[in-house]
Amino acid sequence: MRDVTHDVPAPHRRTFLKYTGALGAAAAVSASLSACSSGPESTNDTGGGGSGANRTLTAVIGYGNDGSWDPTQTASAFCMAANNHIYEGLLDTDPISREPYAALATEVPKDPDGTSWKFTLRAGAKFHDGKPVTADDVVFVFERILDPDTQTLAKGFFASWLKEVRKIDAQSVELVLKFPFPDGLSRLTLAKIMPKHVFSKPGAWDDAIKGKAIGSGPYRQTAHHPKSNTTFEAFDGYNGPRKPAFRKMNWLTIVDAAPRVAKISGSSAGAQIADNIPYANIAQLESGGLTVAGGAGMNNLFLMFNTKHKPFDDVRVRQALHYAIDTEKMVEVALKGHGKPSSSFLDESNPSYRRAKTVYDYDPDKAKALLKEAGVKGLSIDILAVNVSWIVDCLPTIKASWDAIGVKTTLSPQETTAVFTKMDQKQDYQVVAAASNPNQFGLDADLIMHYNYGPENLWMQYTRWAGDPVAKALFRDMDRATREPEPEKKKAMVQDYIDVVAEQAVLYPVVHNELMTAWDPKRLSGIRAQPYPGINLLQAKWA
Repeated sequence: MRDVTHDVPAPHRRTFLKYTGALGAAAAVSASLSACSSGPESTNDTGGGGSGANRTLTAVIGYGNDGSWDPTQTASAFCMAANNHIYEGLLDTDPISREPYAALATEVPKDPDGTSWKFTLRAGAKFHDGKPVTADDVVFVFERILDPDTQTLAKGFFASWLKEVRKIDAQSVELVLKFPFPDGLSRLTLAKIMPKHVFSKPGAWDDAIKGKAIGSGPYRQTAHHPKSNTTFEAFDGYNGPRKPAFRKMNWLTIVDAAPRVAKISGSSAGAQIADNIPYANIAQLESGGLTVAGGAGMNNLFLMFNTKHKPFDDVRVRQALHYAIDTEKMVEVALKGHGKPSSSFLDESNPSYRRAKTVYDYDPDKAKALLKEAGVKGLSIDILAVNVSWIVDCLPTIKASWDAIGVKTTLSPQETTAVFTKMDQKQDYQVVAAASNPNQFGLDADLIMHYNYGPENLWMQYTRWAGDPVAKALFRDMDRATREPEPEKKKAMVQDYIDVVAEQAVLYPVVHNELMTAWDPKRLSGIRAQPYPGINLLQAKWA
């Protein structure tokens, strides 16, 4: 990705930083955006009412709904999940397997290894305002994503391999690739097709950030109340593959765990499904007749070091601090068994996973030896951490572990936006502890690793590491792997450079953990718990 801190005017830069992976799944948001949010006019629609087939499905999402709704730049858990119901890509992907299927396009290309993919749009496809979907809309979205003068999160998922998108006729487009890249098919779901006649108007992208959403998907947004709820209604003009099963939906945003659990609990429960269920509440909800299921994936607590702040420029110090953490205790106490110590940057269920050559098994003696070898004595660390509940639960284990090897440790959990505003402003820091989940975007290792590492990557700007000779060699190896056409050879190349990432420990997971979803099986069927934040109801229905 390009250096957004130089390419984007300040207000847009803050928005970009706030709603990209800097927040990951955390999605805590500031009041400043909601104060200027301008969604649909209604201010009191709660989405309730109805009976029988017309009754409203109520969902509780454990993340804020006042993140950016612009599909080309959001990483907000709530907004990404909602956009998957409102918008379509040429192809979309199954929420669990992530296999691509034809959405706005009529079919998946038969030659994924080609350098030209041609798509015909679904006949009769309409946007929620009744206007037809055309090739011009497709080109409009991809031109924004590929525009060198416009910084979006989506650019990082497409610019390395997609050369251009051409209009063939009113209903057909051609994607021209720089080289064969079959993984690109599943990434097309990240390019949601938006109406050019709406979003090409002055100020329209700001409106998209604030909550304006008009797509061609099975549900249309009917009201949006930042920090409260967003409502949806089945779109009668939808003629695609995943028909809406619910006449109305009301998604509540409840970030605090206790009221979120209360909303789905008991005989008078006000919701039928909730995500981000605390581990401590699983047994309670199951005893009340709910199904609680988890998804293991890339959700992780990571440590990020400021390599321009000594002694964190020394790889031995970074390694020592990882070896010192009692990760088994963290999994047992903080995660109640719903996680695993990291043995690679990737989680163990990822298709490209291989145990890294450097694995930070709990070894306080090795940690002390590394600090001694680095000549470090009397180290004091202030951990700047996000205040996401499960991260806060993990922090005491880090403090106790570091204190035990003679590193005086202070914990400073703060609102997520406060943490990353400091990063944006290039303020000094030592170590950041935060949550991330690149599985929101996909499973392929190339996407995950480039999301976190790269010469112009946002994260690397935070770590101040991109200029290091090891980093430069790493980035070259990553680019070569991207271009490698043979799948097994590419997989091995990715695994090899992940070994470098593990050894350097500049930005690296401590634990990977499960995300839990709860629902009422007497009311809903077809629910599948996903290993990333949010919910997907495109194959669900009333029980």
